[in-house]
Amino acid sequence: MDAERIRTFLLTLPHVVDTMQWGATLVFWIGDKAIGGKMFALVNLNDNSNWKSVLCYSAGPEHYAELLEIDGLFPAPYMARIWWVAAERWDVFRTPEWERELRASYGRE
Repeated sequence: MDAERIRTFLLTLPHVVDTMQWGATLVFWIGDKAIGGKMFALVNLNDNSNWKSVLCYSAGPEHYAELLEIDGLFPAPYMARIWWVAAERWDVFRTPEWERELRASYGRE
């Protein structure tokens, strides 16, 4: 998996749009950000950033601790308090697992 494949997959989900924010970060929203859309995933496109992750997403309180047991996942900077995790590399999951995780993030309230 990589940033372009993640983007292609996420844009197939209903009502998903992306914006470029904070330099080179793709932010995925359900609905329009300008009218209260919900952010559910971030993809870091900058290899030289201070971020130590390639992707962050909403894990939810019921799944958060379990995900942190996986090598390569850690609490997302600034967003761990709202149950987000970050992946330090793309091979943390295989493609079907990434799709399952991100579909779940999309569906969280």
